[in-house]
Amino acid sequence: MSIMDKIRTKKEVLIMGIVNVTPDSFSDGGVFAEREDAVSHGLELEQQGADIIDIGGESTRPGAAEVLLEEEISRTIPVIKSIREKTDVAISIDTYKSEVAKQALDAGANLINDISALRFDPKLGNVAAKNEVPIVLMHMQGTPQTMQKNPKYEDIISDIIAFFKERINVATKSGIDAENIIVDPGIGFGKRTEHNYEILRRLNEFHVLNKPILLGTSRKSFIGDILDLPATERLEGTIASNVVGILKGANILRVHDVQEVYRATQVAIRCK
Repeated sequence: MSIMDKIRTKKEVLIMGIVNVTPDSFSDGGVFAEREDAVSHGLELEQQGADIIDIGGESTRPGAAEVLLEEEISRTIPVIKSIREKTDVAISIDTYKSEVAKQALDAGANLINDISALRFDPKLGNVAAKNEVPIVLMHMQGTPQTMQKNPKYEDIISDIIAFFKERINVATKSGIDAENIIVDPGIGFGKRTEHNYEILRRLNEFHVLNKPILLGTSRKSFIGDILDLPATERLEGTIASNVVGILKGANILRVHDVQEVYRATQVAIRCK
């Protein structure tokens, strides 16, 4: 069964487990930078309940520097190949670069997770269309280098919905099947703390797009701002935000702590 079929038919929300093959990601930078560690962690996340393993080779934390193409490929492709050799779990490549995505799909990935919604590399749409794979289009104001400098909105939900309508149109014009598009409102990407909580409160309004919704709140700073805790101590806040997301209609939860969030979802989905 394909990822999109699972989203349409599975009663449980899908869990996307994060594997950052990077030295500088905000929460776990350097922990899984070595190939063997990343592969082992990905397989562990599957055992904990992950439906999708999201593999990324470039940090997109606020202020992060861009990674060269060759470096991103060398970080991610061997990990994807190794995981694919060991399991048939769905694999997502977290990239905005068309060449990285192409090689990842050739190595066994099933989904593209693009923080730029096809804005940084328009050729990425052609790669997704040619391979007929799902793609996540995420909202971000600016770039990772500039997104948190001074984010402003007239009405954040209306603004993001308008953004998605325009990007969905771009995606379908590039040949991507409309049924293969997932939207991610981009918690923490060009948003102040109050913007992130507004998105959570009004997440159900994104259903007007008639697209599956991916929610990525895991360990992010808007949780730390409330709890005054570092990224490594934001599990309870992460779980709370994901439970809210489920009740508001999220279809995919992108998280670091798969086992704990998975257990929480099993209770939360029965309250929908």
